[in-house]
Formats: sequence, C-alpha cells, structure tokens
Amino acid sequence: MFILFGFKTAVKLLFSRPDTCRYCKQHAAQRVEERATKFTLFFIPLFTTRRRYQQTCANCGGATELSKREKAALAG
Repeated sequence: MFILFGFKTAVKLLFSRPDTCRYCKQHAAQRVEERATKFTLFFIPLFTTRRRYQQTCANCGGATELSKREKAALAG
C-alpha cells in the first residue's frame, strides 16, 4: 500500500500599490502576496501549515517578508 503525502505552496496576490522599492530605489508597483504552505495527502490539500506575507517589487523582483500586522497596515 502506498501513501502519498507532501507539501504544496500556493502564492496569491492580495493587492498591489505604488511605492518606492528599497532595493532599486525606483517608484514602481509593489505586490503584496500571501504564500500558504499546505499539507497534501494523495495530492489533495488538507490543511494550511504555514502562512507568510511578502512584498515584491514589480521592477526588480526584490522581496521583503512582512508580518501579518505590517500587511494589514499596508492594506488600510
């Protein structure tokens, strides 16, 4: 009998806003993304094991980790 299990990370765009990038210093769109890692059993996602937020520059691709509180402050 085989049991197939693993983890899958899904990236979801939450919102995008114009701002100055801390890496390339250009005024460009900054994408705020949610990265959710899910436990899978037979390729079916069962539950989320980790949820992270990230701000990514559309110009250079530089990424910065955000806390849940920082993400909420940027959204509001």
